[in-house]
Amino acid sequence: MSIFWEIFSGLPQQGPGSDEATRDALRAVGPLPVGARILDVGCGTGRQTLVLAQGTQGHITAVDIHGPFLEELRRQADAAGLGERITALQASMSELDFPDESFDLIWSEGAAYIMGFRAALTAWRRLLRHGGFLVVTEVSWLVDDLPEELRAYWAANYPAITSIEGNLQKITDAGYRTCKHFVLPESAWWDGYYVPLEARVRALRQKYAGDSEAEAELDETEKEIDFYRRYSHAYGYVFYVMQKSA
Repeated sequence: MSIFWEIFSGLPQQGPGSDEATRDALRAVGPLPVGARILDVGCGTGRQTLVLAQGTQGHITAVDIHGPFLEELRRQADAAGLGERITALQASMSELDFPDESFDLIWSEGAAYIMGFRAALTAWRRLLRHGGFLVVTEVSWLVDDLPEELRAYWAANYPAITSIEGNLQKITDAGYRTCKHFVLPESAWWDGYYVPLEARVRALRQKYAGDSEAEAELDETEKEIDFYRRYSHAYGYVFYVMQKSA
């Protein structure tokens, strides 16, 4: 796992997304009360955490399993004058030890797939107060006619991937109503994520030349980028903004 963390450490973000898309999704939630309790699950180095802090008057608990990511988030939060409203907590997203109905808003960009979309919606629901909001990005099919190569790739890497319609049904089944959903633009994959990630892979290939284990991990990262370059019309991340039902 050491090469995995080295690939993603120091990047602007650890997955597809953009400040503009985060703000768009936050607008769909509507005004939150002063002092609202917000949970950011799988926060990474906290690009979206800072946007949430800037766009609300709440307190954010940002959770990630990787300590160095949280250290970077704390540094950026302090530099932006937001440190008092952001608590960085090292924990597993599948073992969140908070009381029921602790949060007004739960946010997770590019991370729910670790648990699986359905499992995450179910597990996190108890943490939301009545009428609270859950906002998640989830990789989703965008077309029905899928190239077999692409279908096989995702079957091996995330077999739970489904269509937008399939995810909307999962949202309803888990006890939420959908307020808004929208597809992330391709720029949200490239500008802050894949472009710097490709540069990182090139640098690490020189550092780990001849290390078969590291080279295999770098190969997989390049393969992921290549698949999106060729098939971005067929799949993407979708923002799902939902509210806890009675």
